[in-house]
Amino acid sequence: MSKLLVRGGNIADAVHREKYIADILVVDGKIAAIGKDLPADDAEIIDATGLNVYPGMVEAHGHIGLDGWAMGYEGDDYNEMNEPVCPQLRAIDSINPLDESIEEACKGGVTTVCTGPGSANVLGGTFACFKTTGKCIDDMCIKPEAAMKCAFGENPKRCHRTNGISTRMTTASKLREMLFKAREYAEKIDAANGDITKMPAFDMKLNALLPVIRKEMPLKAHAHQANDLLTAVRIAKEFGIKMTLEHVTEGALIVDELVRAGLFCAVGPTDGNPTKIELRHKTWTTPGILNKAGIHVSIITDSPVSMQSQLRFCAAMAVEAGMDPFEAFKAITINPAEHIGVADRVGSLEVGKDADFILTDGCLYSLQTKILATYIDGKRC
Repeated sequence: MSKLLVRGGNIADAVHREKYIADILVVDGKIAAIGKDLPADDAEIIDATGLNVYPGMVEAHGHIGLDGWAMGYEGDDYNEMNEPVCPQLRAIDSINPLDESIEEACKGGVTTVCTGPGSANVLGGTFACFKTTGKCIDDMCIKPEAAMKCAFGENPKRCHRTNGISTRMTTASKLREMLFKAREYAEKIDAANGDITKMPAFDMKLNALLPVIRKEMPLKAHAHQANDLLTAVRIAKEFGIKMTLEHVTEGALIVDELVRAGLFCAVGPTDGNPTKIELRHKTWTTPGILNKAGIHVSIITDSPVSMQSQLRFCAAMAVEAGMDPFEAFKAITINPAEHIGVADRVGSLEVGKDADFILTDGCLYSLQTKILATYIDGKRC
C-alpha cells in the first residue's frame, strides 16, 4: 500500500466555488480523504503550505498523439483521406504515447485528454480517453473508445470533393445512411437472439456504430457554423442517439436553440485568426455566453491547433472576455470530464477519485504562475 499526504495546500477542488486550506490523503493512487490535520501515519508528506492545489485539467477534444510534435503532412495519423466514411477506425491504434506533446501536456497540468480522428470525414472513427503519462497506450487509457467522431461543414466537403461530397446536404445524407443501416443491423442482431444462422453478415463499419445506435457511446459532432450545429441536433433527435457538440464557434448566434437541445458543448479552439469562412464569428465571449444561458460548456485547445499545455490560458482568455472565473475553471476540469464520460474518476478533487492534481505557486490563470508539479494517480510525473 502506497500513501501520500499533501499537507496544508490551498485547495481548489472544482466543486466548491471558494478555495479552502486542507490536507489530501492519497492511498494507492486514489483520494482517500480530504480534511484538516489528517494523520500522516507512514505516508510520504508533501508540504503544500502557501501553494495552490488544483485537479489535473481535462481536455474534451483534441488530436494529441495523432497529430503532435514534429509531425507534418506525412507524419500525422488523425485523418483517413482515402474514404469519407470510416467509423471502424480507432484512435487507440494510432496514438503515439511517446509523442513529446503528451509530456508537455502533463507538464502544463493537463492530466487527461480525449483525442481522436480529425474532421475530414463524415464518420472518422472513435476517440480515446487517456492519462498523459506512460509508454503503452493500453495502460494509459481510461476509455479506449469514448466517442464516435462525425463532422459537418467545410472540412468533409474540402477533403472529399473527389470522393463524392460537395455539399453539406451530402455530408448529412451519408451520416443518415450509415445510421439507418446500423439501426437495421442492430435490429437483425437482436432478432437473431444468439442464433448464429440468423445473424446478419458481419459488417465492420456497422458493427462499429452499434454502441452509437444503442446509446452506449455519443456521436462527437464537429460543427462550427450555426446551420451545421442545428443539422447535428436534428440528426441526433431523428435517431434518438447521444451527441456532444464540438467547436460550437457560432453557438452564441443560436443560444436558445442550443439550450433547447440540451447537449454538452466543447468550445474552441479560439485563439488565432479565422482561417476559413465558418470561423468568422470566432470569439472568446462564446464560452461565457453559453455558460450564462445554462449550457454545459467545456473549453478546448483542439491540440495541436493550440498547444495542449496552454489550456489554462484559454480559460483565462474566456474570463477576460466576461466568463465567470469559477465556471471557466470548471470548463477545463469537471465539465470536460463529464463531457467525455469519465467524471467518476477525474476532473475534481473528491474522495474516491483518481489522485490527479497539480501544485502551483499562484492563480492558474496567471502567466506568472508556475506549475510546480503534476501528479497522476498519486505519482509525480
